[in-house]
Amino acid sequence: MKYNIGVVIWLTGLPCSGKTTLAIEIEKYFKYKNKSIQRLDGDIVRKTICNDLGFSKEDRDKNIQRIVYIAQMLSENGVNVVSAFVSPYREMREFAKSICAEVVEIYVKCDIEICRQRDIKGMYKKADMGEIDNFTGVQDPFEKPLNAEIIVNTGKESIEESLDKIVNYLSDKYEI
Repeated sequence: MKYNIGVVIWLTGLPCSGKTTLAIEIEKYFKYKNKSIQRLDGDIVRKTICNDLGFSKEDRDKNIQRIVYIAQMLSENGVNVVSAFVSPYREMREFAKSICAEVVEIYVKCDIEICRQRDIKGMYKKADMGEIDNFTGVQDPFEKPLNAEIIVNTGKESIEESLDKIVNYLSDKYEI
């Protein structure tokens, strides 16, 4: 019996950098190829299994720990996972890599001014006015990945160009 491990595709970047948009496109691609895929998204997870957590460093770490364990379980059962989370701290992204067998870290790079322009919820403005505490990129840091397997720049590339980079990498390494 062949044992298949799913790959965990971990998208990280500033709020409004394009993580969810890319995750949806990656999910569509996997479904088109008739491959298993489960999308885990920060907004959805925050409303459900992590609705008891705030945005302190401790709570952000707990949020990512929960997601990593879900991704691990899915991956161990042959399900590919695409995770779209700010995940601002390197330590927690490294935790994901230490727990899950196959992780591809993708840095969704985007200039903060472009992220601000894309912000339909007004989160950056609320953070600037002090209505949101610990907002990544404003009051809280985003620690850029040091060794991401893929870097896409959604401020300079189209979604299609970024998706092509990701799909080409995954096709070469995992035959997806």
